[in-house]
Amino acid sequence: MLPLYIIIGILVIVAVVVIGMYNSLVGLRNQVKNAWSQIDVQLKRRHDLIPNLIETAKGYMKHEQETLQNVVNARSRAMGAGNVDEQIAAEKQVDNTMSKFMLVVENYPDLKANENFLSLQEELSSTENKIAFSRQAYNDQAMFFNNKIQMFPSNIIAGMFNFKTSNYYELENETERQAPNVKF
Repeated sequence: MLPLYIIIGILVIVAVVVIGMYNSLVGLRNQVKNAWSQIDVQLKRRHDLIPNLIETAKGYMKHEQETLQNVVNARSRAMGAGNVDEQIAAEKQVDNTMSKFMLVVENYPDLKANENFLSLQEELSSTENKIAFSRQAYNDQAMFFNNKIQMFPSNIIAGMFNFKTSNYYELENETERQAPNVKF
């Protein structure tokens, strides 16, 4: 039989390893939450800009009320989304309706020349770039966290303490994955 001090030593080593893995998982989970909050800040900025953009466009786009209403409805759903998965889905809808809105704007040269509209459009474009960067950072953190949850031996600790993988922020629309066609 093993001496008591060897058994205690083994138990201490196992406890230190388990505590280390658990703390690592908690740290990574918090990094994923932080990365999502960075997206959330930029989404809030976008949500604040959209009504001003729509209000400016209303005067010019009298025949496009459905397009304008779709943007407003998508924004409302996104602002009311509960968890990260719901928010990701709602924000994808905002992306789609904003893309359609910007396509319709092309038919209104007076609107495109409006200084207020141009300023808002530039702010929105800058915000969209920040959102894209934040999404990339979020996906990186989610990948690190998911790897840790799924790899041995930390997967044992993750299972014991009910850690769940994080979803990635991915494109759903296949046309967004395709390169644009450029013709001269």
